[in-house]
Amino acid sequence: MKKNSLFFVVLMLMIISSELFCQDWPQFRGPGRDSKVTGFKTPAIWPVQLTQVWKITVGSGDATPLLSRNRIFLHSRQDGNEIIMCLEAATGKEIWRSPYPAAAVTGPSSSHPGPRSTPAISNGKIVTLGASGILSCLDIATGKVLWRKENPGNAVPQFFTGMSPLIVDNTCIAHLGTQNKGEVVALDMTSGSEKWKWEGDGPSYSSPALMVIEGRKHVIVHTEKNLISLNLDDGRLLWKVPTPVQQRFYNCTSPYVNGNLIYYTGQGTGTKAVQVTKEGDLYVPREIWSNTEVGAKWNTPILKDGFLYGFTDQRRIYCIDAATGKTRWLDDAINSDFATIVDCGPVIIGFPSTGNLIILKPDPEVYKEIARYKVAETAVYAFPVIAGNLIYVRDSDSLIMYKIN
Repeated sequence: MKKNSLFFVVLMLMIISSELFCQDWPQFRGPGRDSKVTGFKTPAIWPVQLTQVWKITVGSGDATPLLSRNRIFLHSRQDGNEIIMCLEAATGKEIWRSPYPAAAVTGPSSSHPGPRSTPAISNGKIVTLGASGILSCLDIATGKVLWRKENPGNAVPQFFTGMSPLIVDNTCIAHLGTQNKGEVVALDMTSGSEKWKWEGDGPSYSSPALMVIEGRKHVIVHTEKNLISLNLDDGRLLWKVPTPVQQRFYNCTSPYVNGNLIYYTGQGTGTKAVQVTKEGDLYVPREIWSNTEVGAKWNTPILKDGFLYGFTDQRRIYCIDAATGKTRWLDDAINSDFATIVDCGPVIIGFPSTGNLIILKPDPEVYKEIARYKVAETAVYAFPVIAGNLIYVRDSDSLIMYKIN
């Protein structure tokens, strides 16, 4: 009997390990920073419920876990420390942890005491940004700290940090600082030394993206007041588009880059599309459409087959024609203020903070819900990490692995 049980466990681990080869999730919004998943296996018949394989306590935090080479990486808070952890993706078993003291989150944000910024992995290194603005780089194999940038003045936005770092060409890009006074910094991944710095607007709660035009790489940043483009080589400001917030709202969604097009949205401001063209030595942004009906508070949309899908600032799922900006449909169901959305190929998975995993069929004509699963009992502010038919859910203090049978 024991032999049979052992055989079953080994078989399950082999099956789970094979699923993990489907796709890594190495940074905010996935490999392409566009919330697209490859290798997702759609079941012929969706089950009544998902199978929970394991659940472990990992500490408080809203940062999305990373999946890389059969390892899960987490950034959490436990007691007075922020902790970077490495786990076996198949079992949840801890491989290493690296704690460091970090100032507590205070004021209106104290209900979210842990890190919110999703780390980034590149070339065997992981970069994390703590809630109080501490930037760290570690070796992913050992957990050894390679460099760390403290924040002695505790210069953070009003609700502490929310920006997720971007790594490109052995360079870490981060927007640091406080209200009305920020700096976008480019740091060498090997040494942590500064390559360049742009000073200006304070950071918003959005994360930078990469745009490439005729081989030239630009960093697109949605600051607290503007959408800007910086030359990756030297940090030179290439252009900016004013994005004034309405009432007491904040820029909390990230720009979605598709070729030379940028889609961006905000609470109370609707959704807009900007096209960037090169004219001589200049790069010129021009608004090509503006949809005042549909805007978002905390949700960056996905682009699927020429249509934008997401959650509005009124907590409803929508579809917009990406070519014209016309609203195709707006569902009546109310979800939650915060939500994430992922393009899984045949299906779209929406994940509001209520902990309900919503499976949708992408259709620009009508809202089509396939299934809905309750996968967390506490609020969720991280993306679901999806590999094959495995789904990792990070709630307020736990990491849970589900399997779609």
